[in-house]
Amino acid sequence: MSNPDLELRRRHSASHIMTAAVKMLFPEIKLGVGPWTDTGFYQDFDLGEQKISDADFKEIEKKMRWITNKDFPITKKMVSAAHAKTLFAHDPYKTELIEEIEKRGEEVSLYLFGDLEKPFYTDLCAGPHLESTGQLGAFQLVKTAGAYWRGDEKNAMLTRIYGVAFESPEALDHYKKMMEEAEKRDHRKLGKELNLFTFSDLVGPGLPLFTPKGTVIREELSALLWKLNKKYGYQKVDIPHLAKPDLYKVSGHWDKYKDDGFLVTGREKQYMLKPMNCPHHTQIYASEARSYRDLPQRYFEVTKVYRDEQSGEILGLSRVISITQDDGHVFCRADQIEEEIANIVGIIKDFYREMGMLEEGKYHARLSVRDPKTPEKYLGDHKIWDTAEATLEEMGKKHGLHLERGEGEAAFYGPKLDFMFQDAIGRTWQLATIQLDFVQPERFQLEFTNKDGQKERPVMIHRAISGSLERFIGILIEHYAGAFPAWLAPVQAHILPVNEIHEPIAKAFLEYLQEKDARVELYDSSDSLGKRIRNCQKAKVPYAVILGDNEVGAYNNTPDAPIDFSKMTITVRKYGEEKDEKMGVEEFLKGLGR
Repeated sequence: MSNPDLELRRRHSASHIMTAAVKMLFPEIKLGVGPWTDTGFYQDFDLGEQKISDADFKEIEKKMRWITNKDFPITKKMVSAAHAKTLFAHDPYKTELIEEIEKRGEEVSLYLFGDLEKPFYTDLCAGPHLESTGQLGAFQLVKTAGAYWRGDEKNAMLTRIYGVAFESPEALDHYKKMMEEAEKRDHRKLGKELNLFTFSDLVGPGLPLFTPKGTVIREELSALLWKLNKKYGYQKVDIPHLAKPDLYKVSGHWDKYKDDGFLVTGREKQYMLKPMNCPHHTQIYASEARSYRDLPQRYFEVTKVYRDEQSGEILGLSRVISITQDDGHVFCRADQIEEEIANIVGIIKDFYREMGMLEEGKYHARLSVRDPKTPEKYLGDHKIWDTAEATLEEMGKKHGLHLERGEGEAAFYGPKLDFMFQDAIGRTWQLATIQLDFVQPERFQLEFTNKDGQKERPVMIHRAISGSLERFIGILIEHYAGAFPAWLAPVQAHILPVNEIHEPIAKAFLEYLQEKDARVELYDSSDSLGKRIRNCQKAKVPYAVILGDNEVGAYNNTPDAPIDFSKMTITVRKYGEEKDEKMGVEEFLKGLGR
């Protein structure tokens, strides 16, 4: 098992090694930022009149190998901001970063390759890094893209080069094979082939339109989420898609989302399309007086929020403007936190078990807590924070979540558990989340009357099970490679009459199954049976039901007699299999459900 800290250092160092290699080829370039990613690294470059494309990767990689073969020591050095500005006087991007550090009254952290007096390469960076360039391992550059300096479209457009880095050539080969499989499973490609969703230039980018088939998947997921939440006492609520900006100013979200939100001006007032749902839910709680006996209050809904993503960041269903959340909020007493978290963990496990993503060793949780060095960033009493962090950690361990700890990754209003799941080809996705919030109850002055008749603040627990439904559907398309389990498939079965003579009974059987809420379609005998079976496989339909003389012959002799399909034996070809099997209709219907 790889060491996460070592992999972070490897990929962070790879970014600098690539940058040094590019500078060897193009000495006059200027540098943006270059952090690590989950599998690799990137670096932004201002190339001036130069152009870099995939065709240049071989030369850059050749220089990178020269640097790693030299095995330069990588050393950290602290210098004054004034000295750093002289080193990077030619680079306006580095100078801008140094001036920000200078305003904070801090020294500047540099990393050097080679001799400290005459280093081969020097860059501005906080680290951490490997001890030397020779420890890098296997790497490969993969693509270029455009990126605005500091993510602001008002700034200069830079060239971003992405790469990957691993401990060994074998690990790199494994990653490349995984990426080849990922390309085959790309949800944008499969979504179009399977007619699940579309986009329209007239509607706008980042605003997916789900077809009838895609909507089936959305509705089935929503139904399952409601079934699991209802089991734990959640109640459905419904809120509007907009609110006065005042709501978000009180909640504390206005400063974060005002630039990414959509303001709507009516005849008399200005509104904002909701970028989140929690402030609305606080107002449902606040609509009447609450006693300690009334708690917990558990609210659930599947609803959209809207965030104005930059056009360059919009990608299929993975990053959209209209975001459907399976959102839920619990308002409870402090002594109820543990039980409510246990309930939510139960919902999460039940949901991902249905998705086939709860295999041992293929999921874990990240405990996001405060940064002890910057307590001023977090609102609320430190004693409540201590209790909340300890509770989340205890609950995570109790439920076998293999916790990772992320200092400084808590939300400003409380700590959280982020759940990470692997898909069928080994990629890890952050999906479900549980967050404890002490800030919004305070800001909205939420209250309940405790046993002593005193007013007390409730605790607010935010939880999402699938996260963004659009993003989750994109992940599921790739996880299943478009071959959804029968309960989730838009079309669960095709009915295939062998010949034209079998079509009347096939149509009657279709109606019988539809009355049982099965999602089935008739595929008539205009094509050969073999071709129809192949097309069912191509369309990734879970079942092809073949009706010929062996299945319906008994009814041909008595055409006026009522047909009891429940006692019928049918021939079925399952998706991905080459042989047919016989089964009763009741067994077949059971196979269509969860």
